[in-house]
Amino acid sequence: MITAIILVNVERQSLAAVTKEILAVDGIVEVHAVVGEYDLAAIARVKDQQQLSSIIADKMCNQIPGITHTKTLLSLNAQYNYDAAAAYGME
Repeated sequence: MITAIILVNVERQSLAAVTKEILAVDGIVEVHAVVGEYDLAAIARVKDQQQLSSIIADKMCNQIPGITHTKTLLSLNAQYNYDAAAAYGME
């Protein structure tokens, strides 16, 4: 399982609509409104890099109006206090 945190800048008037559209993308499991340099932090949990690439390059950058910039952080190692693969159906 690949986990990525996608930081997103959004046009202010589009914040609610963009949040809803990001949540509808297959592979996005959470979206957080945050303060600071970015407006949203989306958590992606996917099976492979191809799916992650599709989320970032195709869906978020080209199909969701109102997104002005993204920055992706790729998790190299994660620790969970639960069976994450089972929880996200990626066994």
